[in-house]
Amino acid sequence: MAVFMKALLPGTTAEQYDALDAELQALPGDTFAGCLSYVCVPTDACLEIYDLLESQEAMDTFGALIMPIAEKRGMPSASGPPAVSPVHRSWMSGA
Repeated sequence: MAVFMKALLPGTTAEQYDALDAELQALPGDTFAGCLSYVCVPTDACLEIYDLLESQEAMDTFGALIMPIAEKRGMPSASGPPAVSPVHRSWMSGA
């Protein structure tokens, strides 16, 4: 079952996020396997991250990959665990 995840990253800049994303994209293999869509929204207070993933397992696998890299880069921690909800239905234009 697909899941929708929302994480708030206070103190994280768009530049930090872009550097993290570039490092993830440079990894071998399909780093973003199971990610159907993601959105990063910078606000005055934090970065808001929204991911639509094909399963909880895909989210857990990606989290295990991204967290050590984010910690190595000294990025601030999230404001708590991400909010995760099962998805009843989703669609993407053109998909």
